[in-house]
Amino acid sequence: MGKGALSGESVPTVDFDRDVDREGTASLKYDGRREVFGTDEVIPLWVADMDFAAPAAVTQALAQRAMHPVYGYTVYPDSLYDSLMGWLKHRHDWEVRREWIMMCPGVVPSLYAAVTAFSAAGGSVVVQPPVYFPFFSAVTDSGRRLVHNPLRLREGRYTVDFDHLEQCAADASLLLLCSPHNPVGRVWSEPELERVLRIAQAHDLVVFSDEVHADLVYPGNRHRVLARLALQADGTCRNIVTAVAPSKAFNIPGLNLSALVVPDPACRDALARVFDAMHVSASNPFSIVAFEAAYREGGPWLDALMEYLRHSREEVAGYLAAHVPEIRLVEPEGTYLLWLDCRALAVRLGMNDSQLRHFFVREAGVGMSPGTLFGEVGSGFMRLNLGTPRRTLRTALERIRDAVHGAGPALP
Repeated sequence: MGKGALSGESVPTVDFDRDVDREGTASLKYDGRREVFGTDEVIPLWVADMDFAAPAAVTQALAQRAMHPVYGYTVYPDSLYDSLMGWLKHRHDWEVRREWIMMCPGVVPSLYAAVTAFSAAGGSVVVQPPVYFPFFSAVTDSGRRLVHNPLRLREGRYTVDFDHLEQCAADASLLLLCSPHNPVGRVWSEPELERVLRIAQAHDLVVFSDEVHADLVYPGNRHRVLARLALQADGTCRNIVTAVAPSKAFNIPGLNLSALVVPDPACRDALARVFDAMHVSASNPFSIVAFEAAYREGGPWLDALMEYLRHSREEVAGYLAAHVPEIRLVEPEGTYLLWLDCRALAVRLGMNDSQLRHFFVREAGVGMSPGTLFGEVGSGFMRLNLGTPRRTLRTALERIRDAVHGAGPALP
């Protein structure tokens, strides 16, 4: 996960096994089940938010701000920027200048803004499927052309097809990079990222690096900030836009505040023109205090979370290998998302992707994200959200086991 807690801090005892009832809170994950799956009777392990209470520091900061009875228009205080710069320095050894930071209303709007800013209408944008689906819509909704550079699955691990990426870059102006990668869980190595940089620089390609999962990395792996690898002698770098946010790591995605770190003044100006034209502000009295509290005080909580998730990941891997070998886990190096290879199961049951999704919902009572949501190369896969109490995870696994062992012919 990068560096651990600050000197003198200890990893707190956090009860991630505690059940938090989210029903009736307008939760997309829970209250949206019927619309998404056609039934409320599923364990929801789909959308990427966790079922754990946010760090106490965040809850306390929100409660304190709520006590002030005026919720007016809000500016970004210096302390907000300081918290982000301190976090990036301590956790990722990245010295960020205040003027590089642009506050934004979430990573997805930033994707759309980047496509508009760095490509012309009808121009080409490179994506690397299977990948988080807004990477596709940000391109197509903006009237640009999707250029697919599919990741390659070799011996249970995904890699970049660099020769093909070189070909794609020759006719494109922008690469949308997911680092760490959602959904396959890769934490790209320094040599891999340096090769991406060489290709981008050779073709004058802007790289939008979505690093929102940067703090969710398992032991034995280390997240490398792409922009830090591209630093020039003057401390800046060209054509690299880095998206960061506390939303995934600290389970506050509903507060919709993220940041872009953009050392290149020309890139900052291009993005600013797009955001100004949209007249969209991310300024919110609650998102600001939560953002700052997470980055300033959330480190020990995050360390405890990653230890919990590591054990959960290992339990899922062991359970599937022992009881449901037709489903193979592509072991993640980062994120709390598991990419499940269900192709052998689909072949045995004679199921297409729609039937496979239906099988997990109706026969197992488990709601996951279908692999095809992340591109055609996701056919036969499912994405499972690990961020839930282990008791819930075990129940879901047992349901899947029972459904697979009792499965009959393919569903109509």
